[in-house]
Amino acid sequence: MRKSRFSETQIVSILKEADSGIPVKDLCRKHGISDATYYKWKSKYGGLEASELKRIKELEQENARLKRMYADLALENTAMKDLITKKL
Repeated sequence: MRKSRFSETQIVSILKEADSGIPVKDLCRKHGISDATYYKWKSKYGGLEASELKRIKELEQENARLKRMYADLALENTAMKDLITKKL
């Protein structure tokens, strides 16, 4: 997937500009984005603050770490079960 040229905090600030009353067409022209991009961002990030966005990123990273830990433990568990069944 292609990396956006805008960071998530920049996206939130662009959405805040639109909330302050600037027309969407002017905002999109100013930042060089399409209307579709603006509305996609609004559906994904609408109503979020920068601090909430940071917290969400931290939770996603923690979740990924826990999934890796679970996968490792599940693999070890399967290997142990196979070893036990072979000995019996």
